[in-house]
Amino acid sequence: MKFKFNITTLSLSLAAIFSSTAIAENFEFKGERKSSEIIVAFQSGENASESVNYLNKATDNHIAKVLADAEFKGEKKQQIEVLSPTGIDAKKVIIIGLGDSSALQPGDVNKIGANIYASINKSPSENVSIYTKGINDAKSNASFAAELAHGINLRAYKFDKYLSEKKPAEKTIAITVDEPKSAKANFNQLEAIEKGVFLARDLTSEVPTEMNPVHFAKAAKELKDLGVKVKILKPKEIKKLGMGALHAVGRGSQEGSRLVVAHWKGSDDAPIALVGKGITFDSGGYNIKATGTTISRMKSDMAGAAAVLGTVKAMALQKAKVNVVAVMPMAANMVSATSVAPGDVVMTGEGLSVEILNTDAEGRLVLADGMWYARKYYKPSVMVDIATLTGSKVRALGNRYTAIFSEDDTLIDQFTNSGKAVDELVWRLPLAYDDLLKSPIADLKNSGFGGPGATTAAVFLQQFTGDTKWAHLDIAGNALAAADKGVTPAGGTGHGVRLLSHWLLENKVK
Repeated sequence: MKFKFNITTLSLSLAAIFSSTAIAENFEFKGERKSSEIIVAFQSGENASESVNYLNKATDNHIAKVLADAEFKGEKKQQIEVLSPTGIDAKKVIIIGLGDSSALQPGDVNKIGANIYASINKSPSENVSIYTKGINDAKSNASFAAELAHGINLRAYKFDKYLSEKKPAEKTIAITVDEPKSAKANFNQLEAIEKGVFLARDLTSEVPTEMNPVHFAKAAKELKDLGVKVKILKPKEIKKLGMGALHAVGRGSQEGSRLVVAHWKGSDDAPIALVGKGITFDSGGYNIKATGTTISRMKSDMAGAAAVLGTVKAMALQKAKVNVVAVMPMAANMVSATSVAPGDVVMTGEGLSVEILNTDAEGRLVLADGMWYARKYYKPSVMVDIATLTGSKVRALGNRYTAIFSEDDTLIDQFTNSGKAVDELVWRLPLAYDDLLKSPIADLKNSGFGGPGATTAAVFLQQFTGDTKWAHLDIAGNALAAADKGVTPAGGTGHGVRLLSHWLLENKVK
């Protein structure tokens, strides 16, 4: 049986807000091989695969001769392109080495799919056939095929709202698999996750004046159509509830702060709370950031909020049996006559006072109230916050790892495993130096000068976790990509959606 379906980024209503494009390819999972203008096949190790043998026979040993001349042994990252092969109509045949395919994790296969898209994207050819029959990843052939399509989609996304030249024409891709139904079922779940990734990318890539807290709240409301309960708290309500830190950070902007809550109740279990930092633009406040490229990237300071909203969308689309609530404290950290000033003291919802020594350490302030709200009103079994929180994290780990902080070893192990699976790697950093947060006039100060910045920020957040199991993910440096690489095109990355989704789905019964 043939399965054809289109991949789209957003619902029609959200598409009215954003004009980004994901891949609009037609994927067809089928049992029989189909000839196309471009054919892609794989080899795991030195022994020719079923598909390579098929192509070799069809081309009267042309493929075998090219592979022998190139000393192709099916090793990982080996790739050979054969132009106009003898005996078949294809303009190009691409043979990709996998090494030991049975060791491939989803993230590995996603990158292979992304590289395939990079190879075929600029080609005028509209029809592509990918032969995967007989090739298994660590799970199965169906998993390999689905993850391959997932990787193609992730790379093919493009935020082209402001470009005069839009995305190239779509292609039709036929993927030959052992069990089409299983491949389609696997892909359905991955398709839901990539739509969550695309939402997060859209939100992150949008320009600051078009993505303030009000715009973000409007985008969140669109998830109501999927059965997600959405609540928006405005400045007066935020202030009335005592969330003085969140309120203070938004004081300098015209629209003020918002608290956005999106709840997918897919089970009756105690909820899992995901708290995402939502600074839609970070000028630094009166501790203003350096001008130039650094400040121009600060539209991405809401990537944590984008990631948790995208994760909720991913769960809702597949009707996942998880109870997850995303709490997103939103503000634009701007400079004006009403902005919070260095030296001010604010009261948090937790009841702890905070001396603000640095207005550019604002993310931890909004997260503090967001975490308190999540605990008070949802009583979560686990709470995870995610934020582009500190430049110190980038200096410590660069942009290829997410920093994770937690005192719960089980959470560390779970996120480490999920990070390896989807190739959004995490690395544990210590919770320490809480003595540097002591203030002579308040319970805490918001900046621990003299210590490692990522750690002092994390230990500040720890003061707002109560008795709840908690992990903090610092994704500074991971939110925006300067160039196309792997599954990530240039622009907003949606980093964290696949990590959180895998973690939720793999640990929902534990």
